[in-house]
Amino acid sequence: MTTSDTAVPEPTPEQAALFARVRRMMLIAGLTTALAICAVLIAVGYRLFKSEGRAVEAASDVTATLPKGAKIVATGVAGDRLVVTLDIGGVTEIRTFDAHTLKPAGKLKFANEP
Repeated sequence: MTTSDTAVPEPTPEQAALFARVRRMMLIAGLTTALAICAVLIAVGYRLFKSEGRAVEAASDVTATLPKGAKIVATGVAGDRLVVTLDIGGVTEIRTFDAHTLKPAGKLKFANEP
């Protein structure tokens, strides 16, 4: 045998079992990491796909009709809602619309007690 040849002794049964256990743990860690990366990519893709659909829906023209004599007092945005405050003959009314589709979402009237 020359000095460049190194003798690698056969592992003992305990060492072989330890090597197998380490390989198994590395395989589990690798698969878990791959699964986590896939989950993140799926979530990002879903969010991008979902936001593109909303942009297309908001591109349509919508006309909201108001009662005769109504005046718009204020407008605002609250989360995913467009809020319009109206004055209809001295009665205050708040109407909300979905900001993405512009469909009516609700109506709130304020009236004085008799």
